[in-house]
Amino acid sequence: MTIIADYFVICSGESTTQVKAIADAIREGFSKNRIHALGIEGLSHGRWVLMDYGDVIVHIFDEETRAYYQLEKLWLDAPRIPVEEKGYRR
Repeated sequence: MTIIADYFVICSGESTTQVKAIADAIREGFSKNRIHALGIEGLSHGRWVLMDYGDVIVHIFDEETRAYYQLEKLWLDAPRIPVEEKGYRR
């Protein structure tokens, strides 16, 4: 649907601390596979972190910022890929 990337990951955390923790976990997971970000923006504030891995772009929002920008609306026609939550407890 776009030449920017093959995949967009959009997720959110309940606080800026959780947003930063999600970003750290993603960076660590990619690094273990020797994949490094081309760029990371917004990590110091933690309201919206953008991680550019080339073919994969990751957006991590706090809940308020995600609701405000509603980024998903830009990709309403895009196919969704379900992700299984492993070890997640609320």
